[in-house]
Amino acid sequence: MANIVIVGTQWGDEGKGKIVDLLAEYADIVVRFQGGNNAGHTMVVDGEQFISHLVPSGILQGKTCVIGNGMVVDPEVLISEIDYLIEKGIDVSPEKLKISEKAHLIMPYHKRLDAAREEARQKQRIGTTGRGIGPCYEDKASRRGIRFVDLLDAKGFDEKIKSVSEEKNFLLTQLYSSEGISIDEIIAAYAEYRARLAPYVSNISLFIDKGVRAGWQVLFEGAQGTHLDIDHGTYPYVTSSNTVSGNACCGSGIGPKRITGVTGIAKAYTTRVGQGPFPTELFDETGDQIQKKGAEFGATTGRKRRCGWIDTVILRNAVRLNSLTGFAMTKLDVLGGLEELKICTAYTYEGNELLEFPADLNVLSQCEPVYETVPGWSEDISSIRSHEDLPENTKSYLKRIEALTETPIDIISVGPGRDETIVMKNSFAGS
Repeated sequence: MANIVIVGTQWGDEGKGKIVDLLAEYADIVVRFQGGNNAGHTMVVDGEQFISHLVPSGILQGKTCVIGNGMVVDPEVLISEIDYLIEKGIDVSPEKLKISEKAHLIMPYHKRLDAAREEARQKQRIGTTGRGIGPCYEDKASRRGIRFVDLLDAKGFDEKIKSVSEEKNFLLTQLYSSEGISIDEIIAAYAEYRARLAPYVSNISLFIDKGVRAGWQVLFEGAQGTHLDIDHGTYPYVTSSNTVSGNACCGSGIGPKRITGVTGIAKAYTTRVGQGPFPTELFDETGDQIQKKGAEFGATTGRKRRCGWIDTVILRNAVRLNSLTGFAMTKLDVLGGLEELKICTAYTYEGNELLEFPADLNVLSQCEPVYETVPGWSEDISSIRSHEDLPENTKSYLKRIEALTETPIDIISVGPGRDETIVMKNSFAGS
């Protein structure tokens, strides 16, 4: 029996959706444990593209999927996604999708406040998606949040909305000179959401525990990446939740002894969306080539991703923070055709070499990457399904990353399709 956590190791957009979809074949339950619809997972199955923002990727494999208590959920978006999947012929019944009664609801005022604050920041903008994620987590921390268990109590829900909305309207109208919200409209809209989503809501901690005790295998799916973690990322240019593997326990209601392995997803290069320092970012034709060939646009926002060379300083940081047992390397095919590749092994700052990732963004923004240059490959590797058949330069590139991070690469993605993958070790199958 194996219970595996999947996390991003860079700044998100590493291709977690594909790997979760791939490994879900061997799992009985797939659990999303943090974040909201600020994340987007893209999967390609039999040439057809699927994009999910809230529903775990395992739904395409017919697995039972769970929205954990660590998530914040926009019910309008969730219902839209359920309908989208149903139209695609996917079973998204309450037997296949379960929502934690403790998960928090994103409200209209969260989205309005998110947008108003970002506008007010002007040049100091963080680059949020405007989905209300941060304000919802704020209310959770200040004990003013509204959970699904509250939604199910119609009378109590209405009272909570009236209590909270007075403060939100004051902030919107007086601080941000924005239009206020209608309490009656919120109550009416969420009554409809209640009717639609109530059958999906349950105690998922008990559900997962019963499954594990029965010998079921669980796949825990994270969103964003390690360096967007609210504690361990490039704060304040981070998301509003803990993205590291430890939060799989907190965000789903299980104990750490249940976890048997952690797979970190890493692109064969590095990307970032939004603001914040990025030591290996490329501003030349090579960066443009990677961006175009890799189709580097955010699945949620559509924003162009910044691209750069692979950075083993942040990968080593992710190995330590997540207790990684292995990597899944994605988009390796994108690097084909480049004469040489660079691997960042350290940083220099004011004449000193840094091997570890600095917390001070003033330091990080002035760090210069230390590179090793290795030969590239010209071959198209997208049709290769065995590690032995990869070009020698490709294997050398991967081997060097393994050495620098002291972590094996278990899975290699050479294309967007589910079948365009080389699996050296399957954590669920034990080989």
